[in-house]
Amino acid sequence: MNRILLVDDDQELSGMLAEYLGQEGFDVECAHTGEEGLQRALSGDFALTVLDVMMPQMSGVEVLNRIRARSHMPILMLTARGDDLDRVIGLEMGADDYVPKPCTARELAARIRAILRRTAAVAPGADTASVGASDVIVFGDLSVQPDARTARWRAHVLALTSTEYNLLEVLARHAGQTVSKKTLSEDGLGRPLARFDRSVDVHMGRIREKIGPMADGRSCIQTVFRQGYQLIRE
Repeated sequence: MNRILLVDDDQELSGMLAEYLGQEGFDVECAHTGEEGLQRALSGDFALTVLDVMMPQMSGVEVLNRIRARSHMPILMLTARGDDLDRVIGLEMGADDYVPKPCTARELAARIRAILRRTAAVAPGADTASVGASDVIVFGDLSVQPDARTARWRAHVLALTSTEYNLLEVLARHAGQTVSKKTLSEDGLGRPLARFDRSVDVHMGRIREKIGPMADGRSCIQTVFRQGYQLIRE
């Protein structure tokens, strides 16, 4: 699917972005209120939703919260440039990524492609010497099935967003090794790690919450100071 839903109350900007994305091969539909965007996002007709944070009546954050209560569809947030709070809140509530406004249509298209590529395929750059792209990866109580893009912890399916799954798979493919934030951003988010970018950290926090602690109380995802993250087992 290449159908994209663009939810933004700025109709002029929406039209410009939709036209450019159309030229890039996407089938774009626009919604200009949070209420309309929510209804259409939950229709199941779209591969991804681009959602502006700042909208009247129902904000983009509220729309995101309501979508996440019922769907794990990929969501890309449009946030005000320099507003770190909006970005962190969006990521903590389950957004897959964000693009600061004003943004270029080319950057937006690149971010959309990165998310969709990782929704449909195994994250690149992984170490596949001992684990094939379609094999189930098992490490302790965690099992990851790339073909189905699902992960289980102690037989329970984890309710992960597309980006959360991508990051967890990258860790699983390097289980027991430290994976740098640079690698996680490139292979999991599909973009280079920007200076002061907290996206990987916020996503890791959400994954930890969904997995829960091990028997000894520790998280299976350990922070390696100034290096990155490492998947461990008891």
